[in-house]
Amino acid sequence: MAEKSTIARPYAQAAFDLAQEKNDLKTWSDMLQLCAMIVRDEQVSRLIGNPGVSKGALVELILKVAGDNLNTVGRNFIRVLANNGRLNVLSEIESLYEQHRADAERRVDAEVISAFPLSDAQQQALAASLEKRLGREVRLTASTDESLIGGAIVRAGDLVIDGSVTGHLNKLAQALIA
Repeated sequence: MAEKSTIARPYAQAAFDLAQEKNDLKTWSDMLQLCAMIVRDEQVSRLIGNPGVSKGALVELILKVAGDNLNTVGRNFIRVLANNGRLNVLSEIESLYEQHRADAERRVDAEVISAFPLSDAQQQALAASLEKRLGREVRLTASTDESLIGGAIVRAGDLVIDGSVTGHLNKLAQALIA
């Protein structure tokens, strides 16, 4: 079977094109996030995988749970996914849609993992440096991992900067082995 991201790609692109055409990127983000959360629910997920449950029943369940949070086009999108047996890739559709949206808005989500907590000033300085380097708005999330010993690892899109002590020790070990 094809990978979920491969299956999800055309649906994410279609959702993005619709949202961009109506200048409604945020609404579509919210709708896709909600629907993805619904189908990730353990009970709903089991129903989606159950061949005894009709597509119509799945659509009605999702639309009922979503309530007024879906507009007419969003409801139709869910119907199309159900009719094509693609409700199981809604999480991937949401993820790919968000990538399209970030590209369109010239924004990137970045993650910094440091050995010790970063101050707000350090996080702001790092975000400013990344914005300058990437030419995009950066939304930074920070976490700590004591196993890094010191330094930090920064991930922003395809960019990975490993400035951790553990990373440097691993590189040194590889150089000595080679």
